[in-house]
Amino acid sequence: MRIGVLSDTHDRLPLIEKAVDALNEAGVDLVIHLGDYCAPFSLNPLKRLGVDWIGVFGNNDGETQGLLKASEGRIKPGALSLKLGGKRVFADHINPLRSSLAGSGDFDLILYGHTHELKVYMERGCLCVNPGEVCGYLTNRSTVVCLDLDRLEASNVDIIDLD
Repeated sequence: MRIGVLSDTHDRLPLIEKAVDALNEAGVDLVIHLGDYCAPFSLNPLKRLGVDWIGVFGNNDGETQGLLKASEGRIKPGALSLKLGGKRVFADHINPLRSSLAGSGDFDLILYGHTHELKVYMERGCLCVNPGEVCGYLTNRSTVVCLDLDRLEASNVDIIDLD
């Protein structure tokens, strides 16, 4: 199973549209958004995804009721703990406990956002991924990532630059 991961879109519609195009072209089976959509209108480009998507709230998502409605229930409050393709996945926006979670043996993949900083690394046998930011506001780099759940190694994560 191949998943696409994005975070921190912050209402930047042209780049969200590029992210959708890139994820569609990458042929992913599911997309996970790690929060900071900001306004409900920023979800409109996600309707063009060729696959389903799920997500979590970020710290800049103030209009939660509007986002819940616009996402048709795809955005979940709190962290996600999922079983996907036989792998145990933890996804959250802000995750200060990721090191402890990685070492717990309970997860194969930990996804997080918030810092806008692209990071892909192994920690105690667990792949940890921050896909960076779609919006490009803090780093001047707009990215999404794709990964194959059957090949959970840092070297197997595809980083897609949107600019």
